[in-house]
Amino acid sequence: MAQSSSARKVAKLASRGKGKKVRFSGGTTFPAIITAVCVAMIALVAYAKLSVPGEETGAPQPDDAWSIAYGIKVCNEWLPNLAGTSAELEEDASTGDLAAVVNASDRDGIIHYHPQVGGATGKRAKLGVFLDVYDITLTDTKLELPESQVGAGERRTWDIDDDDVFEGTDCEGEEAVIKVRVWRDYTTGEFVDNVTDFRNLRFTNNGMVFAIAVVPREGDDIEINKPDSAAKLEELGVIGEGSGSTDTTPDTTTPDTTTPDTTTPDTTAAVTTTTTG
Repeated sequence: MAQSSSARKVAKLASRGKGKKVRFSGGTTFPAIITAVCVAMIALVAYAKLSVPGEETGAPQPDDAWSIAYGIKVCNEWLPNLAGTSAELEEDASTGDLAAVVNASDRDGIIHYHPQVGGATGKRAKLGVFLDVYDITLTDTKLELPESQVGAGERRTWDIDDDDVFEGTDCEGEEAVIKVRVWRDYTTGEFVDNVTDFRNLRFTNNGMVFAIAVVPREGDDIEINKPDSAAKLEELGVIGEGSGSTDTTPDTTTPDTTTPDTTTPDTTAAVTTTTTG
């Protein structure tokens, strides 16, 4: 009898709720507001993404023709400048893969950077584009040139983890570090020493200078001056921001060591900015 009574109570309660609708205690206004806010937020996020400039925007663009000096130095010796154009090296810049005409014919030590439509324009214009054209390996620990750029039997790999990295040079026995010193303007003395992420160093303006150097980690015996090719930028009509007085002294002698070099970067940091005289 108890089970039958319980069953009747359940059935009675169920019949009372039949046909009734479940409602939010606050009505439908609150859910509608939440829905509208969510839609608005999604729209704002989409708009923000569309309005942010892409990496391809900004200088340089296809109408730009930039001249950037470079040099490669090991200990106190500048290596011969690279030879051959991108076309001679069978790299098609117009495809967008490398997307720059990087011409260093006659070993002039100048990167003639002419970006192509759809290629390495804006923030995509980086040192890595130039290195790829010439098949150069450049990392925090290794500089390697292709056989096509060195003479027969000449050394083409410098690994700072190798104890003999400076064998046959004035820096023999020293511990090495790889730096890329960048002058934003060839007419001024201000530079930045980079010790990592070399491929992503950007080409930000016409008239820059890049010095790739394998030098002793300690001491100030080896200075990294602008390579001789920097003097050619004025001949090419590049107008710098400085006074026009360009540091073009060939880096063939040991600098005056009576003046302490207080600009040697902490190799644990990414970059160091300083100014030369």
